[in-house]
Amino acid sequence: MTDQNEWIKVEKNIATIGITKFVKDQLGEIVYVELPKVGSIIKAQDEVVLLESNKSAVDIYSPVSGKVVEVNSKLLKDLSLINDYPESKGWLFKVKIVYTQTT
Repeated sequence: MTDQNEWIKVEKNIATIGITKFVKDQLGEIVYVELPKVGSIIKAQDEVVLLESNKSAVDIYSPVSGKVVEVNSKLLKDLSLINDYPESKGWLFKVKIVYTQTT
């Protein structure tokens, strides 16, 4: 889990990112999702996803830098996935992580 209550699961160099059940419960029923475009280059802490609920709208930030390689396009047709399963079937996007070395 991140400071902003996103969750991240890393397998090799691919990070799957979503929101926690806590955040989902705070938002209420999510009624709209705007996902990033596959191929987008993002940096850690960039605003990547917009979620709108019956209570408010929030930006979801990426916890890692890299290239968006997949989005959960099923959400565009079936928001029950994020409403009912935010920490599994309701994942948002996947990023191929870019590691940077600092000196």
